[in-house]
Amino acid sequence: MEWKWGATSGQVVAGGNGKGSETHQLNNPYDVIVDKETGSLVICDSANKRVVRWPRRNGTSGETIISNRDCWSLTMDENGYLYVVDFGENEVRRYQRGESEGRVVAGGNGFGDDLKQLSFPQYIFVDRDHSVYVSEWHGHRVMKWMEGAKQGIVVAGGQGIGDGLTQLSYPQGVVVDQLGTVYVADRGSASIKRWPKGATQGNVIVGGNGGGEQSNQLSFPK
Repeated sequence: MEWKWGATSGQVVAGGNGKGSETHQLNNPYDVIVDKETGSLVICDSANKRVVRWPRRNGTSGETIISNRDCWSLTMDENGYLYVVDFGENEVRRYQRGESEGRVVAGGNGFGDDLKQLSFPQYIFVDRDHSVYVSEWHGHRVMKWMEGAKQGIVVAGGQGIGDGLTQLSYPQGVVVDQLGTVYVADRGSASIKRWPKGATQGNVIVGGNGGGEQSNQLSFPK
């Protein structure tokens, strides 16, 4: 759906033709980004194990650009490189325009909590140096993989599941500012946590008062 700023209703811009695997359909789409260079949407069509490019304007069908991937989320850097989280292979792949195979830039060494592994990766952020930050659902941590690295660095969590300031609990969305501060949507503790660069513990900046709908609470933030 596309909702213009301030609009009270939206419009379908991709799919909307029932659940399926035809070119005009989607099945359980998990994530979408805008490719400004081509004026198209790039969609994680998860149940179809594909990544689809769909015209933003008057698009009646999509084009499969990556196949056979358990896509959970994606992002794009300033060079137009596409990064795809494959939770089935526990890896992140980077694709140049026109590539269908890409190359592994994080994980790819099976499921696990070793520094060279990922455990059910969720969301990613790519910084100016092309380092990839990955949140791990089962690892309860955020890892930083520098460009060309063979293993990652723990930058948040990694001390088991929990609500403590050194811990994360099913982390999901992640964003990093120019100072290297990591912000994490911590689903299990119903909070947003902030981890300064190099810190051994974070602090709660939003929520953290139990799951709920009050103005000081969040509920399963993603």
